[in-house]
Formats: sequence, C-alpha cells, structure tokens
Amino acid sequence: MALVSSDSAPATASAASTASAALATVGRGTTVAWAAACCLLLVSGGALLPKWFTFLLTMAAANGLVSLGIVVLMRGGVVSFGQGLVFAAGGYAAALLFNKWGFHDLLGLALTGGVVAMLVAAPFAPLLSRYRGIFFAMLTLALSMVAYGLLMKLEVLGGSDGFNLGRPTLLGWVLPDERVGYIVYSVTVTLATVVALLARIYFDSTRGLLTLAVRENELRVEYLGGSVRQAVAINFVLAAFCGGLGGALAAVALGHIEPNFSFWTTSGEFVFVAILGGWQSVVAVFVASAILELVRSFSSAYFPNTWQLALGIFLLVVIRFLPRGIGALWSKGGAR
Repeated sequence: MALVSSDSAPATASAASTASAALATVGRGTTVAWAAACCLLLVSGGALLPKWFTFLLTMAAANGLVSLGIVVLMRGGVVSFGQGLVFAAGGYAAALLFNKWGFHDLLGLALTGGVVAMLVAAPFAPLLSRYRGIFFAMLTLALSMVAYGLLMKLEVLGGSDGFNLGRPTLLGWVLPDERVGYIVYSVTVTLATVVALLARIYFDSTRGLLTLAVRENELRVEYLGGSVRQAVAINFVLAAFCGGLGGALAAVALGHIEPNFSFWTTSGEFVFVAILGGWQSVVAVFVASAILELVRSFSSAYFPNTWQLALGIFLLVVIRFLPRGIGALWSKGGAR
C-alpha cells in the first residue's frame, strides 16, 4: 500500500477543511430555505384563519421571542426569572415612541423595543455574569420586580393602569381596519422567523458552541483561553434584545401596555415555555408558546377557575415523558 507523502498531507487537510465548510454552507442554506418556506406558509395560511386565532398566534410568536432569549441563557447554564424586565422595557419603549413622539411604523417600533431593552440590560450584564444557579435567577427576578414597582408608581408612564397604543402603520402605509390584525400577525411571524434563524446560526457558531462548553465545564473553558463571564454577559444582552422585541410586538398587538408586563408571573410564563420547548431546539420554543396560548385560551374558556391547574398538569406530563422538552421529539443530540 502506498504511503501518503508529507507534501500531500497539508493538501489533504486543506481539502478536508474545504469540504467541511462546503457542507456547513449547504446545511445553512437548507435551514434558511426551510425557515422561508415555514414563514411563507404561516403568513399565507393566516389569511384563512379567524381573527381570534391569528391574534393568538401573534401573541404566541411575540412571547416565543421572549422565551427564546431564556433559551439563549439556558444553553449557557443559567436561567433568567426576570425576563419580564426586558419584555416591559420593549413594550414601554414602543408605546412611548408611539404616543409621545408620534412614530407609528410597526417595524420601527419593534426594533426600537429590542434596542432599548438591550440598553437597559447592558449595565447589569457584567454583574450578573458573575453568578450562577439560583443567585442568577433571583437577581434577575429582583430587577424585574424593582421595575414593576417603579412602573406602578410613575404616573408619567400611566401608573398601574398603563396606557393605550393606537393603530400602527407599516412603511408609511396606513393599515385598514379589517386587515390590521392580519398584517400585525404577518410582521410578527416574519420577525420571529428571522430572529429564530439568526439564533440557530448563532447556536451553531463558535460563540454558540462556547456557550455549551460553559454549561458543561466552566473551568476547562477558562483553561482553554475562553472567557466565561464574557459569554454569559453577551448571552444576557442578546436575550434582552429578544425580550424587548417580543414586548414591543405584544404591546402593539394588544394595543395596551401596563406594569404587569414586568410582574413575576409574566416572567414565570416565559420560563414555562422555555422548559416546555427545551434548550436544544429553536423551533420547539415557538411550538411550546403556541401550545401554551392554546391551552390557556381553551382552559380559561371551559375551566375558568382552574385553568392554571390544567397548565400545571400539562407541564408535569411533558416533563415526565419528555424531560428534554418538546424539541426532543425531533432533535437527537443537536437540534434544528
């Protein structure tokens, strides 16, 4: 058998590297194609759905974005119980921009909510990146409840009642009464698809894989030259953007903003969805959010006094039979 010469070894390694990069590009292209197809299907199918159902899916997509931020943190081994803080920050930013400054564009309101939430979270990221486990969870919860207390007291922000938003526009187009719900639904689903796709790309990137390494063994990551605190801080800021974006979209869809956006039970629902979907899959987060909205809607309609019990039983069943979340149904080891 002929031996490979030392001169051909670098060429072989280069060829293997090129082939690996080509496969990664093909895989990413397939993911983009699937995401575009799913988005097109949801948007076109939404035109045939009743208004109550499109509103439910709009809220599921907006809340799913917030829970996706928690999943970003969960992949690094921490869980935020204060995601209501950035949810409220995005919602109030969009509402104030709409009412005080007269800016009504839906896309602009949504992106502003995400950016403002990032700015709110950024000063706390270096501090929170030092903590893990229950300490991280309780600190984020405390920040959320401080924001809730402030929002309840500040009359300039509507106090305990909050305030309303009017009908948004889209790229200068005034939305017609009969189609405004569907258009808000379409924009929300499209933005959720784009952010989910970016999250999938991020999870598969070097930084995303470093986050998984932080979850498994922080000490080894430090020995290899990585910064654990930097990874956690970056994920916290990215999670804030997702939460602010979802908060702005939810406020526009509801037409109202109030301090309960920052209350601990709201944050708990986002954690509920993140656990239900699992941290391995991006798609599962939005599936879990839609399931939560459906279960809550029908449970409150048929069991108005015990719908929380129905949600609790449902979560227990999922944890019992799918301990890794709904995403485990189609993800093995890795996730799509």
